[in-house]
Amino acid sequence: MRNRSVTYSAEAVFEAIADPTRRALLDLLRRGSQQAGEIAGAFSVSRPAISRHLRRLRRAQLVSEHREGRNRVYQLNPEPLRAVDSWLDRYRAFWGMNLTNLKSFVEAEHAKETGQDSSTKSSNTTKRRSLA
Repeated sequence: MRNRSVTYSAEAVFEAIADPTRRALLDLLRRGSQQAGEIAGAFSVSRPAISRHLRRLRRAQLVSEHREGRNRVYQLNPEPLRAVDSWLDRYRAFWGMNLTNLKSFVEAEHAKETGQDSSTKSSNTTKRRSLA
């Protein structure tokens, strides 16, 4: 058997997962291989619509298909999702840094407000005592 290198198109993967029904199909197949009829039965859309969605996922290489007798069986291929994960990695770093900065800012503002609130409270308490 030859060692084959497989390249996945990130664009095809993004286009495939852009549709909520196709994402739901991937979630369903995450649980394991399923026959086409079982997959179609899990959705309220028509069988031909599910078939078109599965074809799109196959073209993006997110699912593979094989035959068992008269049945087509589909299985998840998570490898192409690595392209999505690596793209998201850059944004994870971006958001991690920005959320850390936001946290520092909010904590500093809270400390300022808490310091002002405690001095306001103590002066209000002093005023109440002098009135009594």
